[in-house]
Amino acid sequence: MLSTVHRYLLIPAVLVTLPLSVIAGEVSLSGQASVKYTPDSARLQFTAHAEHSLPDTATRRVNEQMEQWRDGIRDYRDQLHAYSDASVNLYSRTVPAQDRSEKPERVAVASQTVSFTIDDLSLLNPILEQAQTLGMDYNVGPHRFFHSNESSLRKQALAGAIADARARCEFVANELDKQCGEVININIDDGHQPPVPMMAEMRAASDTVSEVGLRELTARVSATFELE
Repeated sequence: MLSTVHRYLLIPAVLVTLPLSVIAGEVSLSGQASVKYTPDSARLQFTAHAEHSLPDTATRRVNEQMEQWRDGIRDYRDQLHAYSDASVNLYSRTVPAQDRSEKPERVAVASQTVSFTIDDLSLLNPILEQAQTLGMDYNVGPHRFFHSNESSLRKQALAGAIADARARCEFVANELDKQCGEVININIDDGHQPPVPMMAEMRAASDTVSEVGLRELTARVSATFELE
């Protein structure tokens, strides 16, 4: 059964692992923190395709497949956000002959791609089962999953990194019989690195998803504080 539990865990950096420098009246150091969470949404894409020597036949078969798809997801359609159902793409390809004495065969290939997002992961497996039944192409790798409030998670990580920098300043100041004062300057690493999967998505034999793994977002800052 797919886990939909949303977990958040703020992890400050280890105090003694980040560089710092102390000059008269100020201290420069770094802070870091991470937030662990479970994705609650997914971006999905499915492609129907058919091949035939006649373009019209290939197109008709894809249209029929799409009608079956629309009928199969009717109960979930209102919960599929940013739904895009593009027009049919038609091209031809050469099929190599099995015997050298035969000429290569040209076939028409028709395809149609559907894309959307879901914010209820309980819909994932029923949708995948429908796509499997129709023989549609898709991929549900780790990059397909995300959190609907990722901006808030990034802010949590940044707040933790700033707090970590302040805590390190207070530690250094205490060791020097001083107090950590105002921030002179601060630089924020806002490179927006992609979240790091903590555990790969697990699949059952039927190619349905049984569990979505944890992710981790990390924020870093470098700051200079007054020493009073």
